[in-house]
Amino acid sequence: MAEPKLIILVPAYNESERIAPVLRDYAGFFNREYDGEFEIVVVLNGCSDNTREVVDEVAQSFSEIRQIEFKDAIGKGGALIEGLKLADECGLIGFTDADGATDPGSFLSLVRLCRDRDCVIGSRRVKDSVIHQLQPTNRIAASKVYHLIVEFFFAMKIKDTQCGAKVFQSEAIRKIHPSLHTADMAVDVNILYSLKRAGFEVHEAPVEWTDKFGTKVKYFRSSMAMFLSLVRLRLIYSPFYGMLAPLRPLEGWIYRKLRNPPPLRPKRVEEEEAEIDDPAEEEEGCGRPGSGGG
Repeated sequence: MAEPKLIILVPAYNESERIAPVLRDYAGFFNREYDGEFEIVVVLNGCSDNTREVVDEVAQSFSEIRQIEFKDAIGKGGALIEGLKLADECGLIGFTDADGATDPGSFLSLVRLCRDRDCVIGSRRVKDSVIHQLQPTNRIAASKVYHLIVEFFFAMKIKDTQCGAKVFQSEAIRKIHPSLHTADMAVDVNILYSLKRAGFEVHEAPVEWTDKFGTKVKYFRSSMAMFLSLVRLRLIYSPFYGMLAPLRPLEGWIYRKLRNPPPLRPKRVEEEEAEIDDPAEEEEGCGRPGSGGG
C-alpha cells in the first residue's frame, strides 16, 4: 500500500550557508526510503541573502523541492501559517528546521507514526531520544522557563513544544488553520493548543537531534516576543480579549520594537466583529422565516 502524499515545510530566513546540505539530505533520503509521493517546500521569509538562489540550485537535482517566497519578513510563524495552507494538497504535512537539527531518518519515523495518529511531534525530552550536541547552558535554562510558562498557561502536558520537527494529518490542520495567528516562534504552541482544543491528540516521539551553530535568533528580543505571544494566545481564549481592543495598536508597536513580526488577527475574532458591524446582514436576518420578523 502506497504511503500518503507528504509535504515537508522548511521555513527559511537568510539560510544560504546552511540549507543546501539539509535539502540534499532530506530529498535524497526520502527518495530512497519513502514509498509515497513527497514534496519539500521551502518557505522564504523576507530573505535578504541568496537563499532563493541556493534553493533553486539544489532543486535542479531534486524535482521534489520547490519554494514559496515572501518578500516581507513574516516570521517563522507567518511562514508556517502560509505553508500549512498546502494541507489541501496532501495527506500528511509537517515541518522541520532549515538547520537540519533533526535528521531525515528521525523525521521519517514521525511521518510513519502519524499515519494512524492526528499529530506526531519530535520530543527531545522523552525516552530514547538521542541528543548529539546540547544547547548552550543559557538556552537550556531559558527553554525550561519557557516550558513552565507554557504549562502554566495551557496545561497541555507536552514535554517539548519547541522541537522543530512535527507532522500532522492534513485534515487536522485544515480544521485548525483559522485559529493560527502567531507570527513568531511561539507558533508551535499556537498549533498544538489549537489541536488540543479541537479534540485532536498530540503524540510525542523520540528524535535524534543536534544543536546547530549559526542561528539567526536574537534571544532576548525573541524570548520577549514569544512570552508576549503566549499571553496574547491565553487572552484570546478568555472573556477579556474583546475588552482589550483599544490596546491593539500598542501591541503592534511592542512587536515592532522587539523587531518581531506582529501577530495576525484571529479569524474567529474577525468573523465575530464582522457579524456585529454588518447592518445589512442584520436587516436580512430580521426578514427570514422563523426569525420573528413581520
